[in-house]
Amino acid sequence: MIIVTGGLGFIGRNLVRKLRKQGRFVVILDTKIESLDSIYIWLTTNARDIDCIYHLGALTDTTIMNSVLFGEYNLFSSMFIWNLCTEYQIPLVYASSAATYGDGEQGFDDEKSIKILQPLNPYGESKHLFDLWNELEEKTPPNWYGLKFFNVYGYGEADKGKMASVVFHTYNQVNNTGEMKLFKSHNLNFGDGEQLRDFVYVDDVVDVCIFMMENLPQSGIYNVGTGKARSFNDLSKAVFNCLGICEKISYIDTPIEIRDKYQYFTQAKIDKLRKIGYIANFHELEDGVEKYINKLKYENR
Repeated sequence: MIIVTGGLGFIGRNLVRKLRKQGRFVVILDTKIESLDSIYIWLTTNARDIDCIYHLGALTDTTIMNSVLFGEYNLFSSMFIWNLCTEYQIPLVYASSAATYGDGEQGFDDEKSIKILQPLNPYGESKHLFDLWNELEEKTPPNWYGLKFFNVYGYGEADKGKMASVVFHTYNQVNNTGEMKLFKSHNLNFGDGEQLRDFVYVDDVVDVCIFMMENLPQSGIYNVGTGKARSFNDLSKAVFNCLGICEKISYIDTPIEIRDKYQYFTQAKIDKLRKIGYIANFHELEDGVEKYINKLKYENR
């Protein structure tokens, strides 16, 4: 039996779909339908029948500033699952985040010490604290993998609302208005719309998750991104192209409340992932956007 926490969420739903397509027996645990306490009770009761756990459930809204909420839903729940997997010797894959890297001043290298990282918000802090905590634990699951997801986009993210990817919001804005408004740059090193992100297609993220459990490489923290930063202008142009609409991009001021903590560059260093034998190619931005938008267009016919 495979457990996916957050199985009703964006990445979780795509992972469950692929696992079930492979003929795996998957149980979804999600706070959308159950309380944390009931999930804890169920896991403890059924622990001896669990083959592995994908712990993807988390509070992911980076605009929430309530550290107590993030402690309950992200940090303490992850500690519980870690301890359960340790006691019952269950392999564990859990969702960390590129948000743990903060402004990127220390780089995006998963082979360097994480102790120097400084996340920019309570969400990133909660993920970082768990990464730090588990690295100090002497008792661990038999195999464990903390995956630092970069900017994931793809089908099934509509329920994320304002936290959905820029691809999703661009598709809707262009579809509805024929144009796209991007944030201006307030950094002299970047032009308007030239802020860079490592955009990674959700199917690639799912493939990495499954690879970990199927191959059980060396335990540790791994970046999951393409290793190639692309601009918001590139992304917007790809969406316009898929929709067959002439490009019309304008720029608005980045809101004051997030301007000082706005990331201008993210790019996963994926050498560590390659060293353990993950050789599959990641989707180029244009290819991933085309696949995603074709699904959205089909859905909205």
